[in-house]
Amino acid sequence: MEKDILEHYLNLNRRKFLSKLSLGLGSVALGSLLIPDLFSGNDSGSDFIPGMPNFAPKAKRVIYLFQNGAPSQLESFDYKPKLREMMGQELPPSVRGNQILTGMTAKQASFPLVGSYYDFKQYGQARAWISDLFPYTAKIADDLCIIKTMYTEAINHDPALTFFQTGAQQGNRPSMGSWISYGLGSENKNLPAFTVLLSKGKGNGQGVYSKLWSNGFLDSIYQGIQFSTSEDPVLYLKDPDGLSREERRKMLDKVASLNDLSYKQFGDPEINAKVQQYEMAYRMQTEVPDIMDVSKESDATIKMYGPDCVVPGTYAANCLLARKLSENGVRFVQLYHQGWDQHGNLPNEMAGQAKDVDQASAALVTDLKQRGLLDETLVIWGGEFGRTNYSQGKLDAKNYGRDHHPRCFSIWMAGGGIKPGMVYGETDDFGYNIVKNGVHVNDFHATVLNQLGIDHEKLTFKSQGRRYRLTDVGGKVVRGILS
Repeated sequence: MEKDILEHYLNLNRRKFLSKLSLGLGSVALGSLLIPDLFSGNDSGSDFIPGMPNFAPKAKRVIYLFQNGAPSQLESFDYKPKLREMMGQELPPSVRGNQILTGMTAKQASFPLVGSYYDFKQYGQARAWISDLFPYTAKIADDLCIIKTMYTEAINHDPALTFFQTGAQQGNRPSMGSWISYGLGSENKNLPAFTVLLSKGKGNGQGVYSKLWSNGFLDSIYQGIQFSTSEDPVLYLKDPDGLSREERRKMLDKVASLNDLSYKQFGDPEINAKVQQYEMAYRMQTEVPDIMDVSKESDATIKMYGPDCVVPGTYAANCLLARKLSENGVRFVQLYHQGWDQHGNLPNEMAGQAKDVDQASAALVTDLKQRGLLDETLVIWGGEFGRTNYSQGKLDAKNYGRDHHPRCFSIWMAGGGIKPGMVYGETDDFGYNIVKNGVHVNDFHATVLNQLGIDHEKLTFKSQGRRYRLTDVGGKVVRGILS
């Protein structure tokens, strides 16, 4: 009987693990204590044991502040005075090379260079150039690692955004949060390992879709849970009117027993995943209301994040909520802020977008640091690609736009074992090409996983006869930014 149970629940990797513990009921019990998710995974065909990092992690969790629509690096963190000097002059063909352009500028008669409308100053020990649009971010320069040399092959929003979130430009792949949830499990059994928060600025927005936090071919228990701004932050979490807590417990027990019969008959792992989701929702009922309550936050904290942090659904409110979720053991908090697609009217629109996010982003890093959580929490800020150094359409020094630019763009990272107070990589004087230390999207993913104690080449899952991983067939850890 014991053998049947073990064969039913254990995959090859778990059998290897337990055999090393001299398999028996005592070893099974010990294994379940050491690895809480030992009996809950799929037969992935992987050497990776879910819940067990490959090596000692520097970070326990991630907060990803994704700026959807692609903020311009030339108005934020990549200072290029040459563009002002050459304002209105043609982009040299030798700089552009044979790059494919979007349909929005490919047929332009000319490509007039345009410098930033905003000034830059240097901050911190690295003397990092930061635009006047980001005064609060400038104050935490010594906590940041600014990477100026991100690059991607994708030149349009949907594939570029999907690439950053899933490691592939096409859909139907597990998101980064799902991979991490699968690889490490949850720190708090009363909360999901992967949560999603949405906000929207005043600028031109690009849509975000549920495929970005999908579990793909992983069990559905690993998909991201979206928190909404409605009265019910997690839909369908509350018990129906007239149903007591005790009655809900009895109902779930009965459903679980019926699902167990179905699993024994059909062997579909999604049946067990559904039971786990029911149980998670039941446990979340006690945790979520307290996390959503900001009334217990100090006046100093509210002031630090700004007045919008008490307005549900704003970027500031979501940054504060991200801290609370992370603080309570959520592995991966994904925040999307829409409105960064400035093809025109960039000086005005980007000023509004920056004002939306600058104070709260800096406050999140400061708040985590003050609570002793920054060292174990990796915070990431950035979009899906950058912006061109030439004006889209007619040049106007006070009212210009920039097209998509995948060859180089800037993001910043903080905490989680990333070297603070540094600028990584160099672009040319035109801000068009990388001249030193390029970082591909696959490299970015490999580095994030590395900080969580995961070898990106070992975190794989077999689906339809092929082994998949977040970094596909590429990726190398960017050792130069690690502390």
